[in-house]
Amino acid sequence: MGTKHNSLLSTIVLAGGKSSRMGEDKALISIGGMPLLQLVCGVAADCTDDVYVVTPWPERYQHLVLPSCQFIREVPLSPSSATTHGPLVGFAQGLAQVQTDWVLLLACDLPRLRVEVLQAWVSELNRVDDQAIATLVHHSKGWEPLCGFYRRRCLPQLSNFIHQGGRSFQQWLNQHPIQALSLPASEMLFNCNTPEDLALLK
Repeated sequence: MGTKHNSLLSTIVLAGGKSSRMGEDKALISIGGMPLLQLVCGVAADCTDDVYVVTPWPERYQHLVLPSCQFIREVPLSPSSATTHGPLVGFAQGLAQVQTDWVLLLACDLPRLRVEVLQAWVSELNRVDDQAIATLVHHSKGWEPLCGFYRRRCLPQLSNFIHQGGRSFQQWLNQHPIQALSLPASEMLFNCNTPEDLALLK
């Protein structure tokens, strides 16, 4: 591990959403002739050696990504619960499977990700305060949880929050020290949630 990139960093891509507002599976939407999940995983592979896709449906997506990408099956928290519990639970299940000190967490619906911005952020990880559990972009609605970096050691606090019924990234993040990332290009965080969002890319 770490032959190309930072051996202290891996990527988790979340692909477990219901895509209800879009009306179709966001991960499969074609952007410039490439499925969105494939695009995001390709960018991630330019930044880290190890890319993990967390999803309840690995079989749906395996043909889309590089063979080097690994899948982590998101599972219900109990036999009677829903198939998916939202991104926080998916992240926790993925985080429990990785071994690197840092994890780059990405949503699967970020068509304007820029490799050079992510790589610049990676180069700053050794300067993050020791107390911070994550380094993320902050905007008017709070922290941007699905395009940023987390320390693997935050897993016990995250698991405890989920065990107590917590499902909100913002609520969890607000309980812990976070270091802000500078964002030179705000459009990089544009995500596709609706057909109207998708139309803006065409």
